[in-house]
Amino acid sequence: MSDTFTTLEELQKTDGSQAALQELATVLTNEQNYHRLFDVLLMQKKLELGLPLIRPTSFDDVPDDQRTGFEKHYVDSARQVGGMLLEDGRIGDAWVYFQTIQEPGPVREALDGLSANSEDYERTEELINVALYEGAHPVKGLELMLNSHGTCNTITALDQQIMQLPPDDRLASAQLLVNQLYGDLCHTLNAEITQRLPMIEPSENLRELISGDRDWLFAEGNYHIDVSHLSAVVRFARSLEPDSPELSRALELAEYGARLDEQFRYPGEAPFGDFYNAHGHFFRALLDDGRDEAVGYFQAQLESEPDEEDKQMIAYVVVDLLRRIGLIDQAVELAVTHLANLDESTGFSFAEFCQVAGRLDLLRDTARSNGDLVTWAGALIGTPAD
Repeated sequence: MSDTFTTLEELQKTDGSQAALQELATVLTNEQNYHRLFDVLLMQKKLELGLPLIRPTSFDDVPDDQRTGFEKHYVDSARQVGGMLLEDGRIGDAWVYFQTIQEPGPVREALDGLSANSEDYERTEELINVALYEGAHPVKGLELMLNSHGTCNTITALDQQIMQLPPDDRLASAQLLVNQLYGDLCHTLNAEITQRLPMIEPSENLRELISGDRDWLFAEGNYHIDVSHLSAVVRFARSLEPDSPELSRALELAEYGARLDEQFRYPGEAPFGDFYNAHGHFFRALLDDGRDEAVGYFQAQLESEPDEEDKQMIAYVVVDLLRRIGLIDQAVELAVTHLANLDESTGFSFAEFCQVAGRLDLLRDTARSNGDLVTWAGALIGTPAD
C-alpha cells in the first residue's frame, strides 16, 4: 500500500491528477474494491469540472449549470460499478447502485439466474431482503423464502406485500403459492388414501382425490393441510387471470375447502362471507365455467346488501370481475352507480377506469352531476370527436 501511495504521488507530479486518479481506479479494480472505485470515478468527473474532490458523491458542491453533466456521469458510474459487482456475484452490493439509479433490471436478471436452493443461510437472507422486501424481484424472493423458510413464513410475507406488488408480480406470486399448496395437499391426501386403500394408484389431481365416496377424508373434522394456509392461498388466487393455468387448481382448492368442517371454513369479507363457495363462483366466472350463474351469485349479493360500505366492496369485486372477463360495458355501468365517488386512495380510479374502457362520456356526465368542472373539462376535451 505504501508503494501505491508513492506511485500515485509521483504520477500526479509527472503526468497530472487525472493520470493519478486513473491509476488509482485501476488499483481498486484489481483489488475488487468497487465501492471505493465508485468514489474515484466521481472524483475524476469533479476534477474535470474543477470542483472539490473531498466529497466525491455529493451533489451539494455541484453548480446548477454543471449538474446535468455530473448526474449523467453519476448514473453511468453507478451502472458500471453495479455491473462489476454483479459479475462478482455480489448481488446485494450491486442493488445499492441499481436501486439508486432506478434500474432494477440487471439485478432482477441476476436473481432470475439463481437457484432457489441454497445452504448458505446468510446469503439467502440477504437475497430475500433485496428481492422481496426491497422489491428487486419479489417473486424470486418468495421462491427463496419458500425453499429456506417454508410455506408458513412465505404466506405471511406475501400477505404483507401483495397489495404493493405490480400486477405481473402479484399474478406470479399467486401462481407460485397455488402450485406449492396444491402439490402439498395432493401429497398428504395420497398418503392418507394409500394407507386406507393400498391398491389405489396415487393421483396428482385434487378433484379426483376427493371425489366419489371419500367423505371419510373429512370425517370428524379431518383436514390435510394447514387451514389458514389454504384460505390465504385461495384468497391470493383472486389475482390469477382467466388464462392462468393455475386457475383450475385454485378452483379445486376452493372445492376442497368447501368440504371442510364448518369450524375450519373461516368467513371472509363481503362478498366472500361464504368463503370457499364464493371463491368457487369467482374462479368459475374467470374460467367461463357456468359464468352467468357465477356472476349472478355476486350480483345477487350486491342487490340485497343493505350496508352501504359492504355494498361498495361487493361492487368493486363485481366490477373487477366483469372487466377481467371482458364485459367492459357492464362493468362501467355498475361502476357509475356504485364506485363513481370512491376515494382513489382505495386503489380504484373511476376516471382511469372510464378512460381505459373508452367511456369518457360517462365520466363527463358523472363529473357534471357532481359539479366537478375540472374533471368534466378533461373528459369533454378528451372525448374523441364523433
